[in-house]
Amino acid sequence: MNDPEQSLWQTTCTETVPAPPLTADAAVDLAVFGGGYTGCSAALTAARAGASVCLLEAQEIGFGGSGRNVGLVNAGLWLPPDDIRAHIGTEPGNRLIDLLAKAPSDVFALIDEYGIACEPVRNGTLHCAHSASGLKDLHTRHAQLSEAGAAVELLSADQAGERTGSQAFHGALFDPRAGTIQPLAYAVGLARAASQAGARIHTQSPVQTMTYEGGHWVLVTPGRTVRARSVIQATNAYHVALPDTAPAYVPVYYFQYATAPLTDNLRASILPRKEGCWDTGLIMTSFRLDQAGRMIIGGMGDLGHAGRVAHSGWVRRKLAELYPQLADQPLEHGWHGRIAMTSDHIPKITQIGPNALAAHGYSGRGIGPGTVFGRMMAESLLAGDPSLLPVPAVSEHRENWTRVRRAFFESGAALTHLVKARF
Repeated sequence: MNDPEQSLWQTTCTETVPAPPLTADAAVDLAVFGGGYTGCSAALTAARAGASVCLLEAQEIGFGGSGRNVGLVNAGLWLPPDDIRAHIGTEPGNRLIDLLAKAPSDVFALIDEYGIACEPVRNGTLHCAHSASGLKDLHTRHAQLSEAGAAVELLSADQAGERTGSQAFHGALFDPRAGTIQPLAYAVGLARAASQAGARIHTQSPVQTMTYEGGHWVLVTPGRTVRARSVIQATNAYHVALPDTAPAYVPVYYFQYATAPLTDNLRASILPRKEGCWDTGLIMTSFRLDQAGRMIIGGMGDLGHAGRVAHSGWVRRKLAELYPQLADQPLEHGWHGRIAMTSDHIPKITQIGPNALAAHGYSGRGIGPGTVFGRMMAESLLAGDPSLLPVPAVSEHRENWTRVRRAFFESGAALTHLVKARF
């Protein structure tokens, strides 16, 4: 099995972008650091508006969660609408719900406009009920989403079986707004589009210090500096250095395994409409097919942790439980990534200084929200108008007991997978 830091998506990504390390000082309207969905969307938006832009990435484009996730382009957040309103208020909650309901359309429109080669399939997603209580939760979500105007459909157990090709579920919630992509290729494609629009994209260029001097920000990378009128920090769960602006979140690991490409006979019986899927389990399971017909199945856990044996054993058993015909399929790839989770599961925008914003905390829903937040943060800074932000910026966001909670999640996932791998 490969290094858990090396994902399948790195192997199958065909998108490229010229992104050499920064070798000369620069002065720009907007500096962005972090080359995932948020940062690349912000850079593209600002460059299209005619601003001078410099994007700095410490590793490679999509190195963090943007290049390691499942590839589900979901509408909305993990929370149902009523919970969002309860946490942030009715008016801002409704605004965020409406913005993120349209997020998949924003993503697929960018893919079409820039010809991003990221295996886009917009056939919806299935939220699958793993138990009777899970089905009850889907009934609640269906009612709330329908009231909010979403054309979601609640499926019976038989209908879910027909759509998934698995008899393991009590029902499912179908969301036609959503879809799947090759997630790393989408991030690289956004960076390529930003570069073509005039943005300067530099990888292997970590921001080591950031200071505000004379009305400008000065970002120092190894040997070079960037002066900028405005700054967007888009590092999320892969923040390095700069302790004063480090985002507060609970780091949660999520892993995935991929089979070899399935034969045509096997593919015919599994997800015939190619929806992306996840279930209602507390320790969630996701599964989908990629363009080559690999089954990609994932769950919560750290493959670099002692629990790797439990996680890998669970995958084989879970795969056989969902699809007995895949019980003997070899697993060719296994990888993981970090999720920045907030206590209320709502993304945060923090004001880290004058004309400087940071976003984090997508809690496992980064593709659509990251695209939207990056675009709107850039629009807000260029216009000098905070009302353009998707959620109001806060001066700081705190999370308590992050290490303890991270250990709790990992231990719980490992124990659950260990038990389910044996029985």
